[in-house]
Amino acid sequence: MTKASTIFDGSKNSMTKREILRLSMLNGNYSISDLSKEINISVPTVTKIIGELIDEGFMTDLGKIGTSGGRRPSIFGLNSDAGYFIGVAIERQHIHIAITDFKGEVCGLIPNLEFILEANADSFKSLCRIIKESVASHGIDWEKVLGVGVSLSGRVNPEEGYSMSYFMSDDLPLNAIFEKDLNVPVVIENDSRAMAYGEFMAGGLDKGTRNVLYINLSWGLGMGMILDGKLYYGKSGFSGEIGHFPFMDNDKRCRCGKVGCLETGASGTALRDMIIQKLKEGRSSSLSKKYKKGEEITLDDILNAVKAEDMLAIDCLGEIGEILGKAIAGLINIFNPDTVIIGGRLIVGKNYLLYPIKTAVNKYSLNRVSSDTKIVFSKLDRKAAPIGDCLIARSSFLSIK
Repeated sequence: MTKASTIFDGSKNSMTKREILRLSMLNGNYSISDLSKEINISVPTVTKIIGELIDEGFMTDLGKIGTSGGRRPSIFGLNSDAGYFIGVAIERQHIHIAITDFKGEVCGLIPNLEFILEANADSFKSLCRIIKESVASHGIDWEKVLGVGVSLSGRVNPEEGYSMSYFMSDDLPLNAIFEKDLNVPVVIENDSRAMAYGEFMAGGLDKGTRNVLYINLSWGLGMGMILDGKLYYGKSGFSGEIGHFPFMDNDKRCRCGKVGCLETGASGTALRDMIIQKLKEGRSSSLSKKYKKGEEITLDDILNAVKAEDMLAIDCLGEIGEILGKAIAGLINIFNPDTVIIGGRLIVGKNYLLYPIKTAVNKYSLNRVSSDTKIVFSKLDRKAAPIGDCLIARSSFLSIK
């Protein structure tokens, strides 16, 4: 990609260029004629703009395709060699890194790197070093990196670059701290929104899907929303906090300090609390031995018990699914989405989780609304966030909303 580009100059021509790139990201390759119809601009004008995008390195001529008759049109698409985008998903004790080319194809995945990010300068420097080393290990020159996306749990304001989970300074937003060491544009994002965008762009959803709710069911409970084909942020960038919806009548105090949040009934934390309580009451389980020894029972222990068909773990996961399904029924009634995607660590329970969710949705939602909505598990699973981070970084680099 050339250094000089009119795509960023704010002119009407640059806006048209970005719209062509946006359509190519969403729908793939186009002929001049099809693009002309799509954006309602004359064929000569589209031809000129495509030529400029090719000169600037953003697009490429893919040659002609066969037709049933007449002249074969040339097809144009994104230039995969224009540069790379890096996605970094930060979890409690691990990070996951993805690398995509300009076309959005995954060039590399580095999952489950052990790392605990702390809110201090040394920790951020260490993370930046790991990111650069991981990219270099895939034979990619850092000079070819156009942008980095970083997703974190909790409340994140991408517009201002601040994270409530990793607050460092009033004067220096989090993305600027990363940019000091990485020397490329950095955008930060909430993990659930990154997952939602990854699934929307790369998860193989039905063609024409425009409205998606992504439920991130892990230690906590979050949600990312795609409304009319775009990520929804709300006024301050804090949308999607479904886990803190006042839903439960259980008098349990949530980690946010409030009482009765949905997360206290439907999350990995709630699942663990539920199982500990039932073990205390004398329920038998493969986890009983560890509990009686006073050893910590982790979420991994519980999910492994589900995989091993431990009945207590399965029963408790079903209760989580029923509570979550009732909440999803409310979301369906409000948003009428094409698809609800269930992701996060608890989906290892598969049908033990999905069946009670769907049963509750059928019970509590309006049939004429819910019949239009698919409820599925995430196809990308733990790859959704880092891939979503890459694609969000690409959209941010091109100033495409």
